[in-house]
Amino acid sequence: MDLDICCVLWLVFTLFCVMALSFNSGGRRKHLPPGPRPYPVIGNLLELGVKPHKSLAKLAKTHGPIMSLRLGLVTTVVVSSPSTAKAILKEHDSLSCDRKVPESILSQPYRHHEFSLVWLPVSTLWRSYRKMCNMHIFTSQKLDASQDLRRKKMKDLLAYVEENCLAGKAIDFGQAAFNTSINLLSNTIFSIDLVHPNERKFKDTVWGMMEEAGKPNLSDHFPLLKKLDLQGIRRRNTLYAGKMFEVLDRLIDQRLKKRQEHGCSISTESKDMLDTVLDIIQDKSEMIDTKHIKHLVHIPDLLIAGNDTASITMEWAMAELLHNPEALSKVKLELEQTVGKGNPIEESDITRLPYLQAVIKETFRLHPTVPLLVPRKVSEDIEIEGFIVPKGAQVFVNVWAIGRDESIWDNPHSFMPERFLGSDVDFKGQNFELIPFGAGRRICPGLPLAIRMLYLMLGSLINSFDWKLEDENTDMEEKFGLTIKKAQPLRTIPIAI
Repeated sequence: MDLDICCVLWLVFTLFCVMALSFNSGGRRKHLPPGPRPYPVIGNLLELGVKPHKSLAKLAKTHGPIMSLRLGLVTTVVVSSPSTAKAILKEHDSLSCDRKVPESILSQPYRHHEFSLVWLPVSTLWRSYRKMCNMHIFTSQKLDASQDLRRKKMKDLLAYVEENCLAGKAIDFGQAAFNTSINLLSNTIFSIDLVHPNERKFKDTVWGMMEEAGKPNLSDHFPLLKKLDLQGIRRRNTLYAGKMFEVLDRLIDQRLKKRQEHGCSISTESKDMLDTVLDIIQDKSEMIDTKHIKHLVHIPDLLIAGNDTASITMEWAMAELLHNPEALSKVKLELEQTVGKGNPIEESDITRLPYLQAVIKETFRLHPTVPLLVPRKVSEDIEIEGFIVPKGAQVFVNVWAIGRDESIWDNPHSFMPERFLGSDVDFKGQNFELIPFGAGRRICPGLPLAIRMLYLMLGSLINSFDWKLEDENTDMEEKFGLTIKKAQPLRTIPIAI
């Protein structure tokens, strides 16, 4: 009986989809950018594959740098060149700055998407969040004041590596970078370490959320299927998010109780990000209250906003350097001459390390952490290069394809940090051939912190140890999610220098 009902529902659904596709393939479609011909009902879903950023880059070579697809019932536009990215992210930023929220996020507890800095539409609440980040959290003054914290976390990381070096053991490089980043973040927010050096559980939870959020999900493309959750994505992500909110609830409740017992905020000397937010709420200087706190300090959101970028980029950078010994030798020589062999680097050293900076830029070019950026949604029809991006369409910016475009870069698939020496190209949202953090009003707010962490971790680890691969056959394959990481973890053996 249940099977018969499902068959009838599926038939009705199929007929509805065919009618919808027929309607949308009429007059309005002729103004859309070119793209592959969609199949009935499913559209171009099959063409995404398991690595959509690569599949879409391949399609763009045939259909051009602005391309339209039909993903189920959802019109999707993919831009794959600096000029089209600039059109979306800068010239039409006000009309394309809202988010297309995936079903995996919609299913998270506490209606997280309605209060999250990442997923909120541009609104008064979003502006309050953003103002708080720009004026109270990620300012140069605040980051300069917290240098001792980063210095301490670096000492912890180097001590962990030293311990494994003495034992002759390989380390999971990405895991070590993640634990350092997450503990830096958790100390910045809560003044505590969230993970221990060998712990994997927390990273697995965070990556699980990222992976589920990035998977092509039938529920996103066929609204009538949302309740069925055919792929189990909602169920799994609800489980991951629930674990995360349990941790946040406990930490926030402890702090609120402590402040209540003291009758005032914590002293200025020990003030962390949570205290800063609570003080702002107490002063009523922004339109946020305690119900917003867990969403603002939501760990995966802040990871997307910088720290996941730091740990994933660290792993890719070291993998590329170990596969390119000449580049590794150059960065080691620069560090030795500038900082002194065996010394951890300080933030004040960064401006004197152009080759290290070039290594990071080249890693961003080849391995952007969020290869399609976070999807945007268009609020009004937009005209780009004579084509119409229709109201309601979702937009992917394929920064992975831009970074490997032969018309922009010489030898685009080769790791060549030298291409950035003497170049004015930067990753802060003004040069659209290199936008791993996005651009416009939605540019990643955690960029200043992520960059400081990257330089400190990578530079100090390279300058304090020699490194070799545990397995010389380690490949460079990717695993796709909302963020993209190495499919095979980078296991490296530290060697005393």
